[in-house]
Amino acid sequence: MPMKKKSVQIVLVSDNHGSREPLEYVRRIHADADSFIHCGDVELPTYLVDGFAVVQGNNDNYQQFPARRIIELGEHRIYVCHGHRDMFFGHFDMLSEKAKAEGCDIVFFGHTHIPFDKTIGGVRVINPGSIWMNRDGSEPSYMIVTLKGKTISVERKTFQKSDLKK
Repeated sequence: MPMKKKSVQIVLVSDNHGSREPLEYVRRIHADADSFIHCGDVELPTYLVDGFAVVQGNNDNYQQFPARRIIELGEHRIYVCHGHRDMFFGHFDMLSEKAKAEGCDIVFFGHTHIPFDKTIGGVRVINPGSIWMNRDGSEPSYMIVTLKGKTISVERKTFQKSDLKK
């Protein structure tokens, strides 16, 4: 009898703005992840984000990626967007409401370049920050989201740009 996988590991990134090295970096060090999700502002040809579920950001070619995605992983339904069309800046409750309307219990978004993780109205709202340059002065970041049953664990990862060449 095959062993049932007990958890799902997601590598969550956003806002690389044309820089491919950070994407190659996370693919390399998290090669065993179950899913790679990008919340937009890729600004690269689609073949360079093969293996990522991507949504369009405000700087992406609008024919390249869908505006939003609903992804089902484990026991969760995830609303994925960039954020520029789904909320007024800082009004994260708007994201929570849109997710609930789609039957989702998690939102992944980007656009702000500031990491964020909070439960709002019963929906976990998560932004990995920018994998290239955060606007709050912190190091570039991404998140490892682990789903185990109904439990959602989030770990923020940072790196130095010099790490990308290792």
